[in-house]
Amino acid sequence: MRIVVVNWRDPWHPLAGGAETFAWELARRFARAGHQVSFVTARAPGQSRVESADGVRVVRMGGVFTVYPLVLGWLLVRRGRFDVVLDCQNGIPFFTPWVVRRRTRVFCVVHHVHDRQFGLHLPGWLAAFGRFLEGPVSRWSYRRHQSVAVSPSTVRAMRERLGWTGPVHIITNGVSIAQPENVVKSRVPRLVCLGRLVAHKRVHLLLDAVAELRKRWPDLVVDIVGRGPGEAELRARLPEGVTMHGYLPEEDKARLVAQAWVHVSASQGEGWGLSVLEAAALGVPTVAFDVDGLRDAVRHGETGWLLPEGTDLAKGIAVALDELDHTYTVKCRAWADRFSWDRSAERLTELMLGHDVEPGWEAR
Repeated sequence: MRIVVVNWRDPWHPLAGGAETFAWELARRFARAGHQVSFVTARAPGQSRVESADGVRVVRMGGVFTVYPLVLGWLLVRRGRFDVVLDCQNGIPFFTPWVVRRRTRVFCVVHHVHDRQFGLHLPGWLAAFGRFLEGPVSRWSYRRHQSVAVSPSTVRAMRERLGWTGPVHIITNGVSIAQPENVVKSRVPRLVCLGRLVAHKRVHLLLDAVAELRKRWPDLVVDIVGRGPGEAELRARLPEGVTMHGYLPEEDKARLVAQAWVHVSASQGEGWGLSVLEAAALGVPTVAFDVDGLRDAVRHGETGWLLPEGTDLAKGIAVALDELDHTYTVKCRAWADRFSWDRSAERLTELMLGHDVEPGWEAR
């Protein structure tokens, strides 16, 4: 097949996150299987306009907002060259059905519904416009096409909050974190937090919890790994015992996570929570709130702890530290082993070829 993946960013973009990992891990596997794959995305300062990586042709154009019309124009000129479009929605999709041929198969890939997050990042009028595009305009634009979601939470949110009526297939994330050798667990209580430093991740809640936790565990330390627009504000209020590492190479990140006792996610909602799966693959359970995506990625009482939204995070982490034992490590690794980028790529390939695919999530 001739496949084009359109995604807001690529995995080398300074603000790349789990959505970029998902799009790229699948794209490179499609290319490895012999398909012709283009990855069309925005261009960050210093990035080349066109390059090839892992057999995928990467084409970059535009910035945060201008990427949308530029990509549509690029596709319109080449509308006869592709068999399949994977239109990845990051709050707002690219509306590729407007410009490609009617017989081109378009799949709208949705990680999570952003309606409640637009207000955290945008002024009121622009947030309302974003919700309009994500809801009624998207629902109409993709009404004749199939969609892909990464979790049951996303499917439910698409149905209930966006009024989505067409077929939605679940294609789960895989896990590809490095497995460091000779890692010894920290001798002192150690927490780790992975992810982009943006408002909806609510990393400040973890910082607020540290002082209370250190009253009981004075030697407790916290490692925060990631970068984003909220980094400077968080650094300005770091409590004692917390280290912000920014970006880390994969092997260094894995070694740091593997030493931790518990991974913490304070996010208000995710499509899935790729960091949860990465931590689980290293035997580290997660404390998270019982919100979209994270309730799918964390098995309460087995691979971590789900806290009711509004719960005091310090108390939730304290419960986790008290209950933590080796069984969590074993169950975390077993849970992560169920997810594979190869299997996800194979499943999506079958959908793109027009084949019927048996439900995948229920078998897990």
